[in-house]
Amino acid sequence: MLDIKLIEQNPGEYKDFLKRRKGDPAEIDSLLEKSKRRRDLIAKTEELKAKQNSVSKEIPNLKKQGKNTDELMAQMTAIKEEIKQMEVQQNSAQEAVDHILLRLPNKLHSSVPTGTSEADNKIVRTVGEKRTYSFKPMAHDDIGTKLNVLDFERAAKITGSRFCFLRKEAALLERALQNFMLDLHTQKHGYEECLPPLMANQASFQGTGQFPKFTEDVFHIEGMGYHLIPTAEVPVTNFYAGEILDEAQLPQKMTAFTPCFRSEAGSHGRDTKGLIRQHQFNKVEMVQFVHPDKSYEAHEELTLHAEEVLKQLELHYEVAILCSGDIGFGAAKCHDINVWLPGQNAFREISSCSNFEDFQARRANIRFRPNGGGKPQFVHTLNGSGLAVGRTLIAIFENYQQEDGSIHIPKVLQKYTNGLSLIKANK
Repeated sequence: MLDIKLIEQNPGEYKDFLKRRKGDPAEIDSLLEKSKRRRDLIAKTEELKAKQNSVSKEIPNLKKQGKNTDELMAQMTAIKEEIKQMEVQQNSAQEAVDHILLRLPNKLHSSVPTGTSEADNKIVRTVGEKRTYSFKPMAHDDIGTKLNVLDFERAAKITGSRFCFLRKEAALLERALQNFMLDLHTQKHGYEECLPPLMANQASFQGTGQFPKFTEDVFHIEGMGYHLIPTAEVPVTNFYAGEILDEAQLPQKMTAFTPCFRSEAGSHGRDTKGLIRQHQFNKVEMVQFVHPDKSYEAHEELTLHAEEVLKQLELHYEVAILCSGDIGFGAAKCHDINVWLPGQNAFREISSCSNFEDFQARRANIRFRPNGGGKPQFVHTLNGSGLAVGRTLIAIFENYQQEDGSIHIPKVLQKYTNGLSLIKANK
């Protein structure tokens, strides 16, 4: 959530960034109008309370003098009722301000390029080389179906579209990937592993910015007030919600493997085949809570941690800075990591690494107490996929496929697959 005081000090700056994000600058005018009404009501309420205080002091003095206080008592009753009504209006005005604030996206870092779509994203580096083949590479779903390790038809029979059974070596490889990623992040990159709830309440979703703007993207559990998490970002970021850390405790780095659940409400007709866009998928998430002065240094570090997974798997990829028209709602800056898929002859996103600055911390009220005392400040939060496990499996299927339909397993994973080095064709 944005700081209303900063918006009031420089509304033009916020209108400009909203334009860059393809938003409506008139939202700022509406916000300022509602904020002024809220401030006016607060001022009137304070005036009434001051008057109430003055009258309350006058009454005992008159009583001591033996004078009649009926008129002042009636005045006190009227003031009390007026204050009550003012406070109702004040709460309503605050709700109107919050309604807009909760729907305004984060401001953008100065290094974010201006653009309208992913075509305007800026590629900052490309790592590795495309593999060459003496045959036409197949898509992962065709490979997996022929190997009898991906079963979309039976999953559709049980639930519907955008689900899959991973069988035999595919299930083993998925498990190997998640263990490899967690070991890398905990043993080499210094993250604390956690296993969070797969459901979260509305306040948690609001804290990370999914609610109220993106409620349709989430599966809701009727009658309970809980929602299935679309990413471990939701529960892990809210781990410190409402708390004040000591500066000495920063940074905090946490990683979690979870299934993720997404309705894909806005993806009708997109990626209907294969594992690219599923209602349920597995992901390893990295979350950091850092000092505001160090968040962009941490953002680069976080991105490198995600890249390291692909480097060890020897997969070709690119890193892009998302432009103003493609960046996510809550991010001040975002790096997308796109892995090369020869079966699609295209790069596809496998990780998004975002710096939210204090946007999420302000919503979730996560603060730290500076060394030497002083007023608590909001931390900066960051998160990134490290990686999306299913999409990493896709990348291995397509990049490590052989002409006979078999799949080599990357060497770094073989200690997690009980030494299995090849998913053989014609089993």
